[in-house]
Amino acid sequence: MKQSPGEAGVSLGEVDVPAPEPGFARLRVVATGVCGTDIHIARDEYGSEAPVIMGHEILGDVDAVGDDADAHWVSRRVATETYYSTCGRCDWCRDGAVNLCPSRRSIGSFENGGFAPYVVVPIGNLHALPSDQGPDAGIGAVLSEPLACVAQCLCDPPVVNPGDEVLVIGPGAMGQLSAQVARAQGGSVTLAGLPKDADRLRVARNLGFSTTTETPDAESFDVVLEASGSAPGAALALSAAKRAGRYVQVGIFGRDVTVPLDSVLYKELTVTSGFASTPTSWRRAMALMEQELVTLDPLVTESVPIAEWERAFENIRTGRGIKTVIVPHGD
Repeated sequence: MKQSPGEAGVSLGEVDVPAPEPGFARLRVVATGVCGTDIHIARDEYGSEAPVIMGHEILGDVDAVGDDADAHWVSRRVATETYYSTCGRCDWCRDGAVNLCPSRRSIGSFENGGFAPYVVVPIGNLHALPSDQGPDAGIGAVLSEPLACVAQCLCDPPVVNPGDEVLVIGPGAMGQLSAQVARAQGGSVTLAGLPKDADRLRVARNLGFSTTTETPDAESFDVVLEASGSAPGAALALSAAKRAGRYVQVGIFGRDVTVPLDSVLYKELTVTSGFASTPTSWRRAMALMEQELVTLDPLVTESVPIAEWERAFENIRTGRGIKTVIVPHGD
């Protein structure tokens, strides 16, 4: 729970088990992924409203609903969209871009999230896992939410064309997922990291990707996906993009950075991004899982009980592992 400004204000406490109102469901949290955004929230680098229970990458079982009409959801294993509420009236909501609603309130930042044994979310946010991702499936389905965010960056419209040479910078969870989605779109993908990323890059190689810790040649890739959230990563991506190529910002910097934007002009690059997720990108993510075009379980490199949340956060700060998840019930 984030109690007060700054990382020192993040602490563990007790709260009552929430009760769902009509239109809402209560999830018994199976696992919640720790995201770089959680670190940005802790550092006051991302909008939030304290005190709030953090955590938005949630895998859970529906254990109660607020309306009998929704009883068919009870006992189903689900992932959940992150928006607790949007205004429904602004131009962006009316266009289906709920991620851009200026009034949206998301779980884990403005409403209580998944670093707790139970969380309440709108019924409309629920996504039942594919049939082979049910209660006995691996914990990798906790990555459904970041996968939906990657789909928002890459899928509508498609960023990668069959045969494109694709460079992904940053072998963390978002980079690994970006590489898999780009490959599903027909790209030939190389995942780049630093020497300290040896373990992460080994996971990528086991999934069939080419990897490198060397500086790629300038103007050598049709599409570059920047998933490190670092200024050096962005500069490298802009250099590696071919003339008339594409640059996609997947990672969050969390602060102002200096990058050589003249490359966009000189090479006539197309620059795009994707913020959070939409119902459309969630459908894309569920389809990728259903069609087994992504492999998620190997990306979960550590599970920790909620009492050890500080270790989970330190894993993110230091780049240890790919995805650390918090298991509130310890089962």
